[in-house]
Formats: sequence, structure tokens, C-alpha cells
Amino acid sequence: MYKTACWDLPRFLPLHRSQPRAMTPRRRILAVLAAVCILLLLRSHGAPVSPTGTQLLLCQSHERCGDQFYDPRQYCCYDDAMVPLGRTRKCGNCTFRVCFEQCCPWLVNRPQESFVVKVKGQNCYSAPSSDDRVCGRSKTGGTL
Repeated sequence: MYKTACWDLPRFLPLHRSQPRAMTPRRRILAVLAAVCILLLLRSHGAPVSPTGTQLLLCQSHERCGDQFYDPRQYCCYDDAMVPLGRTRKCGNCTFRVCFEQCCPWLVNRPQESFVVKVKGQNCYSAPSSDDRVCGRSKTGGTL
């Protein structure tokens, strides 16, 4: 049978709200250690994991090309196909970068100058600018 002395009884009696219980130094140390452990666990999230395959990070900038998503820092959408930023194509006897330029027909009565390369987004039929490159017809007939 367990016997308690008179001086141990207050330990088992419920405390009133008006009487805050003082924290002992040992409990204070344990509380601080527990808080430090929790903070360390919250901050140790490890190295970020990059998605592979068809997974997508929603916080990164992505665009759609047809039914596929792509990273605009590495690819662009050209004729509903995802192509690398450095991809080039022929425009008459010139080469143009498909992600940044466009090949337009030249509508002036000059058969030797059949195409013009303009910055992507410009109207093909707008007045020539200093950024435009006039391209002659290639020897094989030169198509767009």
C-alpha cells in the first residue's frame, strides 16, 4: 500500500487557475530541448527533388503546346510541335530561328527577293524595318 506524507498531498490535488504552477529547472530544460528538436525537424527538409518524365512543378513557368507542357526557357512551340530554342529552318536562301523569327513572303515585284525574315510577333505585311532580313529565292525553289 502506498503511503503519502502530509506534505506530499498538494502534489496530487488539482491546481486552481489562479495558482500557476512554477516550472522546475529540469522541465524548463526539457521544454527548450523539445522546442529545438521540433525546429530542427521543420528546417531539415532535405534537398529539393526535381520531377522526372511527365510530372510538372506548378510553381515553375510552363506553357502548353498542343497537349504537352513545356519549359519556355528551353523550348518553344512551332507549328504545334515543341522545339528547342536553337532550332533553325530555311527561309529562301536564309536561315531563321523558329522560336524568335518568322519567315514571311515578300510581296514586292522583285522576283529575286522572295522572302523576308521578321521578328516573331510582327505582322508579315507591315512596312519593312531595320530588323528585317530580305532573303532571295533559294536555288531549289525556296518554300516557307
